[in-house]
Amino acid sequence: MRMVDLILAKRSGKAHSQEEIAWIIDGVMKETINDYQLAAWLMAVCWQGMTLEETTWLTDAMTRSGQLLDLSEIGPVVGDKHSTGGVGDKTTIVFAPLLAAAGIPMAKLSGRGLGHTGGTLDKLEAIPGFSVDLSIEQFIRQVKEVGAAIGGQTAELAPADGKIYALRDVTATVESVPLIVGSVLCKKIAAGANLIILDVKCGRGAFMDTEAKAAELASILAEVGKRLNRPVTAVVTDMEQPLGYAVGHTLEVMEAIDTLRGAGPPDLVELCLVLGSLALVSCGKFDSDEQAREHLSRLLSNGQALEKFRELIKAQGGDASVVDNPSIMPQAKLKHDLLVPGTGKQWIKHIDGRKVAEACKLMGAGRTQKSDPINLAVGVVLKGKVGTELDGGQPVATIYADSEQEYQLALAQLKEAIIYSDSPVAVPPVVRAKFG
Repeated sequence: MRMVDLILAKRSGKAHSQEEIAWIIDGVMKETINDYQLAAWLMAVCWQGMTLEETTWLTDAMTRSGQLLDLSEIGPVVGDKHSTGGVGDKTTIVFAPLLAAAGIPMAKLSGRGLGHTGGTLDKLEAIPGFSVDLSIEQFIRQVKEVGAAIGGQTAELAPADGKIYALRDVTATVESVPLIVGSVLCKKIAAGANLIILDVKCGRGAFMDTEAKAAELASILAEVGKRLNRPVTAVVTDMEQPLGYAVGHTLEVMEAIDTLRGAGPPDLVELCLVLGSLALVSCGKFDSDEQAREHLSRLLSNGQALEKFRELIKAQGGDASVVDNPSIMPQAKLKHDLLVPGTGKQWIKHIDGRKVAEACKLMGAGRTQKSDPINLAVGVVLKGKVGTELDGGQPVATIYADSEQEYQLALAQLKEAIIYSDSPVAVPPVVRAKFG
């Protein structure tokens, strides 16, 4: 077999065999395929796509390129949840302890965020002492004993994906749906979970900017998971505006704690209940979404989900008193309100999630490279979402900054992010579609 022949075949729109895809991944791992040939093949895949069979074989080959975790000792069902990323997306911090409180062990391996704001690991590190660097043995033991663990992705899991993604990132091939599917699922399957919930975001604050693109990705994720005998449920959710009110690490942890206490933003609560009920029904704990939703709502209102979060924090070395005293997390030096212009009643018509995120990055909340430091204290807290009625002169957002210069930069960006209407605006649904 020659790589040049496989590049030519894919460039011509021909499908690969399972043996050919396995040979490519083996070459990636053994470094017998040059970067320039692999880059050419990735571009050909980006142009011509892959069949479902090819995508399934690619996912399987990347999954088997490294260590496969065996979580069977934890129990018959072990859950994992993944989001394609968005602005203000603190769902995992709520979802993992909530599902653990419902009796579903959650083994969540996460990454650090690149772009405007950090990822789940960055947010959790706002909690004093919280460690995301768990060995595989510690990770499995904590899931068994506590019911949930949130740790960093290890290099031993699906290493072929890491090698391929490094090239995708610099060759403009990140947006290829088959490559995204393989990248997302190989890590989830290698991590050992057998109940996988995927949240595919769409809108200005997401990687997939349209609902149609997100729906295509979600449907293929669910189908490939099915073909690999791993139950995958994928939902398409709104990310035109930020999720919840808070954007920024400390601020998002505070909002997650409020949600676990039963007092979270309506859209974040709704998303967690939808994802959670799908998980509970798909693993057979409840017969209907309504029953599962009622149970999860009860866990939020009676404090059991919050107590599970306390356990998780303590198990990972964090100061669990943060649940009652969020001020022990990093705090911004300055706090200023952005006011609604004019004097009469107005409704929020649109919030550009990307611009809100850019405002936060201007204050240091995001990174360009994984080694970049980030400011855990800064961010934005909205006072309303699309459809909210406000009066002129009333705060529409609060900016948390560490300097006047950063505040002014963020303020200018945030002003551009929010559009108003003189008449009522409908509240958009957070969940757009379900697959699997």
